Amino acid sequence: MDSVCLLKELIKVDSSTIEAANQLIDYSAEYLKARGISGEILDNNGYKSYVATIGEGEKTLIFNGHLDVVSGKPHLFEPIEKDGKLFGRGTADMKSGCVAMMQAFIKLKDIKLGCKIMLQLVTDEEIGGFNCAKFLVEEGYTGDFVICTEPTQLQPSTQSKGMIKLDVSTKGIAAHGSRPWEGDNAIENAFEDFKAIESLPILNESSDFYKSSTVNLALIKGGDIYNRVPDSCVMGLDIRYVPHVNPEQIVEDIKKSIEGDVEIVTMEPGVLVKADHPFIGQLKNSIESVMPEHDVKIMGQHGGSDARFFASKGIPAIEMGPKGDYWHGDGEYVDIQSIYQLEDILKDFAKNFN
Repeated sequence: MDSVCLLKELIKVDSSTIEAANQLIDYSAEYLKARGISGEILDNNGYKSYVATIGEGEKTLIFNGHLDVVSGKPHLFEPIEKDGKLFGRGTADMKSGCVAMMQAFIKLKDIKLGCKIMLQLVTDEEIGGFNCAKFLVEEGYTGDFVICTEPTQLQPSTQSKGMIKLDVSTKGIAAHGSRPWEGDNAIENAFEDFKAIESLPILNESSDFYKSSTVNLALIKGGDIYNRVPDSCVMGLDIRYVPHVNPEQIVEDIKKSIEGDVEIVTMEPGVLVKADHPFIGQLKNSIESVMPEHDVKIMGQHGGSDARFFASKGIPAIEMGPKGDYWHGDGEYVDIQSIYQLEDILKDFAKNFN
């Protein structure tokens, strides 16, 4: 099946639910089986993952991608091809990347390789990846280098920010709303804490790809009626930190700078692969071989991906995927030519991986 035809079949399934995402794992497993690939489906807490391995050698190259998507309007699951682009939910993020991996994997199976290649397809990246990619890593499905084919405009992304989600609870003193001077407003105290956090030096450190870490005031819960000074408030903060920074030090600095209490909801590592890593050099060679006119630029991602689970084990993991835009939005699309280019890059890289 042609790559675009395969992608259209995947797009037609609204895989924003566990049931539909699992359906695509079964579909992909059958598609690969019909083309001579023998893999296994693993189930963890109801979420399915697919793993297959080809080749022989001491080193293992991993192709990793997710078949789940964020929710979308019904028409987004009716793919539209126009002007060299395919529009629809999941076209860029990241079913096109999965298609390129699958097609490359099929074509590599009959070639004598100097390494093992492991294909991983998962179903819960958009909600954290804890039941699939994290599970696979913990179960030993690891290797020497990982490519997650998230959309990157065919540029290698060697860094991504880490993530800290935390709740900050502030206290106050209740009073009548007409006499606020007799109370202590917990919501106002929370905003003072927020300003103190934003100005922390550790969160304003920069790197080659990032001006600073970011702090998003994502949630706030405080007060219950108009005519009372609120005596409690909880802020939910989403901090995306520059990957070279120690996240535990960030939390310590926050605790020292504010009056409120801090509770960590989750702390996830970033990705940091040196631009001069030998595998990055090999990948650049493959990109230039397939696309001589392409100006290869190492980049960093603001959002996270399943690459972080491999990175947490010291395994170099990057993102590199097709060209596209507006993922998670109504105008999401992928550049069709870039799917075939990505497939060729993956094949070339795998053949020379050592």
